[in-house]
Amino acid sequence: MTTAGAAFYDTVPISHEFLNLTEPSRFTPVPDNWIVGVADIVDSTGEIARGRYKTVNMVGAAVISAMINALGGQVFPYVFGGDGAAFAISGADANKARSALSALRSWAASEFSIALRAALVPVSDIRASNRDLRVARYAPSSGVDYAMFTGGGLAWAEAQMKAGEYLVQPADPDAQPDLTGLSCRWSNSPARHGQIVSLVIQPTTNATEQDFADLAQSVLSASEALDRAGHPVPVNGPPINWPPPGLTLDAHVSREGRNLTLQKAKLLIQNLLIWLLFKSGKRLGNFEPEHYKHMVSRNADYRKFDDGLKMTLDCDQTTLSHITQTLNDAQSRGKVRFGLHTQQEAMMTCFVPSATRDDHVHFVDGASGGYARAAAAMRA
Repeated sequence: MTTAGAAFYDTVPISHEFLNLTEPSRFTPVPDNWIVGVADIVDSTGEIARGRYKTVNMVGAAVISAMINALGGQVFPYVFGGDGAAFAISGADANKARSALSALRSWAASEFSIALRAALVPVSDIRASNRDLRVARYAPSSGVDYAMFTGGGLAWAEAQMKAGEYLVQPADPDAQPDLTGLSCRWSNSPARHGQIVSLVIQPTTNATEQDFADLAQSVLSASEALDRAGHPVPVNGPPINWPPPGLTLDAHVSREGRNLTLQKAKLLIQNLLIWLLFKSGKRLGNFEPEHYKHMVSRNADYRKFDDGLKMTLDCDQTTLSHITQTLNDAQSRGKVRFGLHTQQEAMMTCFVPSATRDDHVHFVDGASGGYARAAAAMRA
């Protein structure tokens, strides 16, 4: 299999230093015969205003969960955006992606009355429109690595989707995507150093790659001075309580058409056992609660390059003022657009293929709108 096939992503080097990813040379072009998938929630800011920010995050993460399961655990690049997600796959897997996204659209509507839109866009079309799609890999721990994207291709694909192009149509109303491993059992993590800041930064057409690289380096250098570089999840993981705050949401995700009340009762018992294990710290078979909690924190995806830079930081006011001033200066020179949203807690949505391995992934966002509200502020 050539690098233009499904094995391409295996050839992309993995970086263990996030700051290195400010360098454009760290990113590898995605093959022309690959496909980009994008999905987001229509009027996510309205849903958040109605208090459904946890549901918004869960539906956004469901896109990644469904694709991981549809591809049988095959490694591919994806990125979580708060109210949606994006990914890139080999063209050979386009039908699998279409089926998964089609089922997701129907499921989101029937389960949550949420309008999820989705599109599949050829990378060749992105390049024909004078954008690019390049990818890098960042490993926050030995257990997982996350994809980083640059080149403007994802933003162009999303704009095309919103214009009604390349759309994936919804499946039958009773369609059920495979969301095995998707959950939200942790409680929110309160800010420990000031506020939880959700930040979205995008370059303008006036900015060269080096312009944006220099700006990203400045912003990241400021955040590196924070405790644990602003990591919003405690070293030993987020709080865990019983009953878990996301119980009803978890039941909706996992019931697969079964009775909701019975599924909630089942999860209530399961989560009681999990809570007791974490409280006692005692090992059960190959599951070690203390190790798992530390890996949750290490694996958390709280900063990313997604045709720009997105971060959720536990940030003090002095550092926030410095970052904001840096961004205001760049914006006044026409180099970037940015938006930020502050709140008191961070929340996490998780995909756990196995609790006894270290490859569980955890998507971090602000608990009161996060990236979606920051993006709305940027557009405004």
